[in-house]
Amino acid sequence: MDLAAKIEAILFWKSEPVSLKKLAFWLTVTKNEVEEALGVLEEKLAERGVALLRKDDEVALGTAPALSELMATLAREELAGELSKASLETLTIILYRGPVGKQEIDYIRGVNSGYTLRGLLIRGLVERLENPTDRRTYLYKPTFELLSYMGIKRLEELPDYQMVREEIKNEELSNEN
Repeated sequence: MDLAAKIEAILFWKSEPVSLKKLAFWLTVTKNEVEEALGVLEEKLAERGVALLRKDDEVALGTAPALSELMATLAREELAGELSKASLETLTIILYRGPVGKQEIDYIRGVNSGYTLRGLLIRGLVERLENPTDRRTYLYKPTFELLSYMGIKRLEELPDYQMVREEIKNEELSNEN
């Protein structure tokens, strides 16, 4: 499989911007080889609904600019609708486990949660914080809007909150041993 296809797969899987340096490291190639492959990928995507987005030293996959009006309409409809099962699962993890990183959310759910987290961020139900132990990642926690939406004043008012938190703590301790 060619380098452009591998980069496309990584960007699709990550569903967030990735630095050229990381791509070069993961693929054991030079930064120049990554740049060349990105040019090839950009050409392959030229007539498709997906585009290669570039900002500074990072790249990501996104919607082709020509489809921005359609995507805006779909986003408005989605934000006005009910929360999906994926959104509810992700919110539950954030409520009971938070602040929590995307990797842990992905691990618990067994799928990539990037798109779901993005939707929750846009709706204002979760907020993203810089991870104090790893500046390359973020932590997610519930917003005041979410608490208001749920009709609670504090997380401790969630059903079985203390019991669930204690089970999580015990599970983490048993995994460390």
